[in-house]
Amino acid sequence: MYKDRIRLSSLLDKVMSADEAASLIKDGMTVGMSGFTRAGEAKAVPLALVERAKTNPLKITLVTGASLGNDIDKKLTEVGALARRLPFQVDTTLRKAINDGKVMFIDQHLSETVEQMRAHQIPRPDIAVIEAVSITEEGHIVPTTSVGNSASFVQFAKQVIVEINTTLSTDFEGLHDIYLPEERPNRTPVKVLKAEDRIGSAAIAVDPSKIVGIVFSELRDSPSNALPADEETQAIADHLIAFLKQEVDAGRMPNSLRPLQVGIGTIANAVTSGLVKSPFTDLVQYSEVLQDSTFELLEAGKLKFASASSITVSAACGERVFGNINAYKDKLVLRPQEISNLPEIVRRLGTISINTALEFDIYGNVNSTHVNGSKMMNGIGGSGDFARNAQLAVFVTKSTAKGGAISSVVPMVSHVDHTGHDADVLVTEIGLADLRGLAPRERARAIIDNCVHPDYRAALNDYFERACAKGGQTPHILSEALSWHVSLEENGAMLVK
Repeated sequence: MYKDRIRLSSLLDKVMSADEAASLIKDGMTVGMSGFTRAGEAKAVPLALVERAKTNPLKITLVTGASLGNDIDKKLTEVGALARRLPFQVDTTLRKAINDGKVMFIDQHLSETVEQMRAHQIPRPDIAVIEAVSITEEGHIVPTTSVGNSASFVQFAKQVIVEINTTLSTDFEGLHDIYLPEERPNRTPVKVLKAEDRIGSAAIAVDPSKIVGIVFSELRDSPSNALPADEETQAIADHLIAFLKQEVDAGRMPNSLRPLQVGIGTIANAVTSGLVKSPFTDLVQYSEVLQDSTFELLEAGKLKFASASSITVSAACGERVFGNINAYKDKLVLRPQEISNLPEIVRRLGTISINTALEFDIYGNVNSTHVNGSKMMNGIGGSGDFARNAQLAVFVTKSTAKGGAISSVVPMVSHVDHTGHDADVLVTEIGLADLRGLAPRERARAIIDNCVHPDYRAALNDYFERACAKGGQTPHILSEALSWHVSLEENGAMLVK
């Protein structure tokens, strides 16, 4: 069994147990681990590390591509093994530890983590732990369902552990396009001119002498936890599709639109699924993550190619796709996240970027990360990489939350991830606001009239009108601008009747 997965014979004697591999991770180390949006993370080794930490406490800095599955962040947090974590997470236990100040979390644009390592601005990994389907004759690593930051971790780390996942076919080889940018300041352009372009290699290059352990695993990726579309998310999709039809009719884009980037999560996935019944054809995706909606569009003949850094799908979709990867391989490519999210390429391709907001304000500033301005939710992810550089930057959210106690449209956001300069279109189930070419007062009018829930519209109108009476390019009443958030904190609702 080993020889079809480890094709360089000199590495066969590196096979060891997960416990033995975990023992190579020492207290204080920076660990670079594969994994992007609950896909392709190493599993057996970090879980063995959890068991070890129960009796031999240690703390590490854990750097990944994005979020992890299999409750790895949760379990590492529970045993106190995480000192620092970056650049993204979605786990509720880790989130609480972050907000309690017990784990230092560095929230980063996903294209920037390894760029900062390359420039020695943040520590490089002492050891990399990378999931693979196989190791080639050259000793190179063939990733699984994500690439993330794995290629750079392998390049920068002093030692490498490879975790081979035997639940996935070796047919995954050929799915990936591994390319790393050159060093600054003499970097040449990254020549991805179309989403389907391949400019790299099929495996992660590594000096075989750096591989200190190989572990076999039969643990699967955690399935996507995105929920099916509901009435509100369907309304958001309908508003956006109607808007895109108008863009096509006006001659601003072809019927194939522009390459689509879709953030992770229920709302964005539901919006993309809505394109199955749209009039658009020959769609292309240039994104970070491929979700169920990608494969719905492929199977419906609507999507002709998809590029990303990971595949995060439901159990049913995963069984269909991963069990027959050769049927999809000519329509997909997985890249390092600093390429999937590279601003140079995003701007060149002119993507339509659809990401989820926690809240936005009447001038179009967007909060993607912090509840009530202080408590971290997940992180900015790749939304900033795309929004600043997209042809069309779209943010979507339901107009209210917590049974109506929270309005997602507020006088002033409690935390800013994306300024109004980077938001072109805002959508709720109520409607859509096209902010392009509008001055702040015009933006406020478009947002209040089109996106705000009726229960909050009068209050926002009142605030805006009184703010305008005071004057200013972007009128505000500073003594009231965050009063809704204060009320939420003190009374459990933004507006107390």
